[in-house]
Amino acid sequence: MKFNLEGLTVYFPYEYLYPEQYSYMLEVKRALDAKGHGLLEMPTGTGKTITLLSLITSYQLAHPDMGKLIYCTRTVHEMEKVLEELRKLQAYQEKELGKQAQILALGLSSRKNLCIHPTISGEGSRENVDAGCRKLTATWVRSAAAENPDIELCDFFEGYEKKGADALLPAGVYTLHDMKVFGRQKGWCPYFLARHMITFANVVIYNYQYMLDPKVAGVISRELEKECVVVFDEAHNIDNVCIEALSVNLRQQTLDGAQRNLTKLGQVVEKFKATDADRLRAEYNRLVEGLAQRGTLPQNDQMLANPALPDDILREAVPGNIRRAEHFLAFLKRFVQYLKRRMGAQQVESEGPLSFLDDLNNSAGIDAKTLKFCYDRLHSLMLTLEITDTEEFHHLTLVCDFGTLVGTYTQGFAIIIEPFDERMPHISDPVMQLSCLDSSLAIKPVFERFQSVIITSGTLSPIELYPRLLNFNPVTIQSFAMSLTRDCLCPMVLSRGSDQLPVSTKFDMRSDPGVVRNYGRLLVEMAQAVPDGIVCFFVSYSYMDAIINSWNEMGILKEIMQHKLVFIETQDVVETTLALDNYRRACDCGRGAVFFSVARGKVAEGIDFDRHYGRLVIMYGVPFQYTLSRILRARLEYLRDTFQIKENDFLTFDAIRQAAQCVGRVIRSKSDYGMMIFADKRYQRHDKRSKLPNWILSQLKDSHMNLSTDMALHIAREYLRRMAQPFDSLSVDTGTLLNEAALQRPQPMEVG
Repeated sequence: MKFNLEGLTVYFPYEYLYPEQYSYMLEVKRALDAKGHGLLEMPTGTGKTITLLSLITSYQLAHPDMGKLIYCTRTVHEMEKVLEELRKLQAYQEKELGKQAQILALGLSSRKNLCIHPTISGEGSRENVDAGCRKLTATWVRSAAAENPDIELCDFFEGYEKKGADALLPAGVYTLHDMKVFGRQKGWCPYFLARHMITFANVVIYNYQYMLDPKVAGVISRELEKECVVVFDEAHNIDNVCIEALSVNLRQQTLDGAQRNLTKLGQVVEKFKATDADRLRAEYNRLVEGLAQRGTLPQNDQMLANPALPDDILREAVPGNIRRAEHFLAFLKRFVQYLKRRMGAQQVESEGPLSFLDDLNNSAGIDAKTLKFCYDRLHSLMLTLEITDTEEFHHLTLVCDFGTLVGTYTQGFAIIIEPFDERMPHISDPVMQLSCLDSSLAIKPVFERFQSVIITSGTLSPIELYPRLLNFNPVTIQSFAMSLTRDCLCPMVLSRGSDQLPVSTKFDMRSDPGVVRNYGRLLVEMAQAVPDGIVCFFVSYSYMDAIINSWNEMGILKEIMQHKLVFIETQDVVETTLALDNYRRACDCGRGAVFFSVARGKVAEGIDFDRHYGRLVIMYGVPFQYTLSRILRARLEYLRDTFQIKENDFLTFDAIRQAAQCVGRVIRSKSDYGMMIFADKRYQRHDKRSKLPNWILSQLKDSHMNLSTDMALHIAREYLRRMAQPFDSLSVDTGTLLNEAALQRPQPMEVG
């Protein structure tokens, strides 16, 4: 349908619209009108993706001067889902408007996901695919092949290069699979074609890192115009993503590997000095002139030269003491030796970048300005030496990344050296961590560069902390409620077992046999009463292991398995994927299953348990971070001093958003239904419970709080009996679905 939204004609590909979708569109439009940023929490399962796409593409049609839509997702699976939704929308818009509505939309991913070379695409890891691609496409390899036809090249890359500027995609929406099919048909490389087509596309969908990691964004996103609209979807953990993009860990094996890398580079430099000294001299001259590598290289070589530096630093000339290759290698040897000496500390050391740089200058004669250019200078040298397998020099790259970051940022970082893990003090495992404490550093260039940035998710609550964490001023900040035709959500707070003993994962209670037994009895009772799938989330892998072992010793696990099969998430991705597949098969065949998972794990972040795959989710405890972590303590101190965010406020904020993310896995649409049990007495407290998303709180009845196991079981049976009744999802009269006629009338905003 199409309808008018404050003067904007919106094209929406479905017959009905939820009231919260209408309100959501209003807020997004107001952010675009104001050329400002938005922070929006939209209930899970209410069509957030299609709502965003419909509004922004309709806005593009009405405002031809508007730039691209850059839609950032966390995973390839999410990217593909967005592209499929966009394809439905595009078909509807073309039906209404004809060729005027034609757009070009594509997803960009790594070589591993786009390579179609018969040999290289079969390599196992992303690093191997990257290395294999460079060996066939690097400029110097292709130059040598012109004289020696025996040198293998990539036919698809050569086909793309021969076509040159005429290598273009027709209008349409292209998934990764579509790009590969088109590449095979034309004989063009899909990866380089996608990189090339970003300039011409109306909608580009790619990973967060392409926008937030300066090493990647400097190559992929630098040509995007200011008028672009950037959307970060599923952005509840965006502050953590920003911090990870600017953090580096060095271990003993990293420094040993870096030394081996330096030895090999030294040998290659000596070989070049003897056989091709002109190449080294040309590089020196280029560095003397202060020419940054960015933009001066062929496209297929640029990924070897990802600058991790802001533009103002890149405009400076590379310091004279590292312009010559041999001088740069000598400089790196001194730096690695210094890091090895510091890592030999017998006790924990923690300091800021200024203190670290002062000691580095006094001990090794290395200053901050030289360090800033470490990363870029290394990649310039690797290009000059014609090194294609950059993964072989991964250890040295990490050291240079560390050096560039510590030389660039004087605030918002901590350097923490730990000789061993406190949880295993008898095992020597030294680590030097350059930890970013300020998430606003990575996202600041995005806010400054693009006129509108929309941060959205189903679980942003408590939403008021994000502007302070990310240090920005949104023009709109809203949390929307969920309009329901029936109570498809049934949240409960369980505070005690049937024996009336309180349950909690508080440190002083979690190992109590009574708590462990009550947690186990809860699952046994629910496994008997709830059909199909049950998902259980624990606060950590170690706690999950401990409680499963205890249940096994108590015989509780055996009781559970009399009713349902049990599957467990592990830290191994392959094992977890296999367990998930078997869990779904058990649910499909009617046997039913229980899946044990962990908050902040792979399953909590990206796996949906819709329909019969998840009729109940149990959140065992409040998933606080490990509070003895020195990195966390340093970040808490920084947030307190810089943003006046209290330690307890941040810890609670982080724990509750993780809990909401876990329980939100159980319902993915309004026609679905499911129960949520928050199994910890601390959820009774208003300061914890009130921070849950409004769409959960609005369904949490007073009678569903402070429950014991037998009370929760009674509520679950009554709820399931009610949900088993026939249901017509298209109940327009209830006001939870709006059709085209209803949208002609003014709509009230459904906000929290």
